[in-house]
Amino acid sequence: MLLTVNTGSSSVRLDLFETRDAGVAQVVASYHESLDSPPEAILREFLRGQDARTLQVIAHRVVHGGARFTAPCLIDDSVEQEIERLAPLAPLHNPQALAWIRACQSLCGAQIPQVAVFDTAFYAALPEVAYTYALPHALAAQHAIRRYGFHGLAHQALWQRWCTLEPRRAGRGRTISLQLGAGCSISAIVDGVPQDTSMGFSPLEGLVMATRCGDLDPGVLLYLQREGGMTVEALDHMLSQESGLLGLSGVSADMRALLASSEPHARLAVDLYCYRARKYIGAYLAVLGGADAIVFGGGVGEHAPEIRTRILQGLEWAGIALDARRNQTALGVEARITHADSPVAVWVLPVDEAAILAKEALALIGGEV
Repeated sequence: MLLTVNTGSSSVRLDLFETRDAGVAQVVASYHESLDSPPEAILREFLRGQDARTLQVIAHRVVHGGARFTAPCLIDDSVEQEIERLAPLAPLHNPQALAWIRACQSLCGAQIPQVAVFDTAFYAALPEVAYTYALPHALAAQHAIRRYGFHGLAHQALWQRWCTLEPRRAGRGRTISLQLGAGCSISAIVDGVPQDTSMGFSPLEGLVMATRCGDLDPGVLLYLQREGGMTVEALDHMLSQESGLLGLSGVSADMRALLASSEPHARLAVDLYCYRARKYIGAYLAVLGGADAIVFGGGVGEHAPEIRTRILQGLEWAGIALDARRNQTALGVEARITHADSPVAVWVLPVDEAAILAKEALALIGGEV
């Protein structure tokens, strides 16, 4: 048996897998949206009724792997230390992952190998021009400042599923994938290799998110420090937890609540959210020289037809012929939402990060579980 642990900033998904016909099959899953209980209590309840003696490996999603971790690896003390060192770059995620790593070791035993699978690893081969910031070279090198990219597991899952749906392409093609949930990102991918992505040095860059700001002139932060007297800690908290949809609207970070609201600031929040995503799609069409497909995943991407419509509005010139009926009925299910003759196919694809975690861990340990 194989356990996968996928931690978010305030949620965790647990899955148990077993191997079947050289693949993996899910046995049981559990999702916890609030982490009021300690990891040990949640894990103990999840494993109740399961034969824990058959558990042979545990795979963890870790958001930030920095420059060191460009592939999955077995977790030891030095790996834990590096995950902890990188926590300031992903303060909502790396500490949670570390807490679960230690909880699994405490509850399941140190003899069971644990594997870290890093969101940033998918972007390790980004072109230099895409990962470089225009900062003094020596300074950037000294502090390992570059664009790392995040949500790699989600975008990898979207790419792989699209390849399965388009077998005639034999794993080749140009896709633009949008992972729209509490965190939001967009990636430009050619033949499975990312060419660019919206998140950068930290998960703050890029699209408007639930509570994160996305793209922002750094001069704003300098101004707020000098003129507003804000501390680094206050700025960090504002950018990560008080901005985005929540900060813009003053109403909610939940897209469902904003779509139902008549408040002007709520409407502006949704407008900006969609505008920023559409702008990135335009940029990535230029990066890729066009696209064969655009794929939507994540809680908003899979369940909000109105958001998909507004993001794709006005992109007919790019070969996107949205089918309104198909789009409206695509709610958390796999579906193509463009007309059959649309030059660019747009898909809604549920994201299966757990399967990616399981397969990566299985490949690393090189055996059945």
